[in-house]
Amino acid sequence: MTLPSTHEVTQLLKAWGAGDEQALEKLSPLVYEQLHRVAQRYMAGERSDHTLQTTALVNEVYLRLVDCEQIRWQDRAHFFAVSARLMRRILVDFARSRGYQKRGAGIAHISLDEAPSVCNEPDANLLALDEALKALGRIDERKSRVVELRFFGGLSMEETAEVLGVSSDTVLREWRLARAWLLRELSEEN
Repeated sequence: MTLPSTHEVTQLLKAWGAGDEQALEKLSPLVYEQLHRVAQRYMAGERSDHTLQTTALVNEVYLRLVDCEQIRWQDRAHFFAVSARLMRRILVDFARSRGYQKRGAGIAHISLDEAPSVCNEPDANLLALDEALKALGRIDERKSRVVELRFFGGLSMEETAEVLGVSSDTVLREWRLARAWLLRELSEEN
């Protein structure tokens, strides 16, 4: 499948934002595949018994986007930036809800000998990453946004630069610094 042009997606987003429902119908199949690929990448790192499936994640993002009538879409990159933030919220909310379940609900029983091999729960990692990103955002909002756009949104360096209104070199520098900072933060937690 060929990717739609940035210009085509941007025009449809603006038409949709202006109330054109037909634009939404044309836009949906154009962005669905890319949203699905991004969601697939995140879900690949989750447990095999994870109850949230890739398609469900994409559909949840889609439903929330359709409800966002007040958003003035700037372009394709802006759309995927908002989608990235929504995916992050959905995944983090899902991970939190699993943590709030009654003790032992849905947890496989294992012996103490097996415990070291299962202690790195992806949900716990996602929650730790979310907390670390919030901490980074308090220190440097742009670095936090770069990580969110690149990691959760699957945006390229150029697309991230476009969303943030900075150069690709700045995004690359911020990405490297943010990754190093997050690695240190997440290592300290363990």
